[in-house]
Amino acid sequence: MKNIASAMVKAQQQFGPALKTHTNPHFKNKYADLSACIEAVIDALNTNGIFLMQSSHESERGVTVETVFVHESGETISAGKLSVPAAKQDPQGYGSALTYARRYSLMAACGMAPEDDDGNQATAAKRKQDAAPPAQDSSPAAIAKRLTAGVAKGDAVGVCDYLISLDDADRDAIWQQLDAKTQNKLTAAWPKEPA
Repeated sequence: MKNIASAMVKAQQQFGPALKTHTNPHFKNKYADLSACIEAVIDALNTNGIFLMQSSHESERGVTVETVFVHESGETISAGKLSVPAAKQDPQGYGSALTYARRYSLMAACGMAPEDDDGNQATAAKRKQDAAPPAQDSSPAAIAKRLTAGVAKGDAVGVCDYLISLDDADRDAIWQQLDAKTQNKLTAAWPKEPA
């Protein structure tokens, strides 16, 4: 473990920032997506002789991801397994859960903690919402109107992420309120099952 531990310390000193380029349309906050997280660490890891590997494991209702660092000496460090339930039991639901699991597993393994991480903001917003009456209409029609505006501004991926985070009943109620044009854009942007 001596070689990989030393290399990980050097790599971590060289990690870049995970740029927050995506916006969650419901909570209006920015977050770093999976590609931004990988981009922030991959060069530093590789420069120090470390290969990043994320493997998936069996899971009945979602996905389980394990982030493993492999040093050129043959030593490895596992960050442990992280399970994420799939919001929908279909390829898109599993694909989205895989993306979330990979992102959160990588951030935890590398010690990355963006201040305005979408999960933290969502939790804080939910607590605030629970503590006081909602400031805006939270009916399916009103949410659909806000999401349609987000899609029109080019953030179909962020809207998909929000919809995936909902339970099936809430998602279906909102989906029924969306016009066909917005539904088509969201269907095209919906996460695909990894190849």
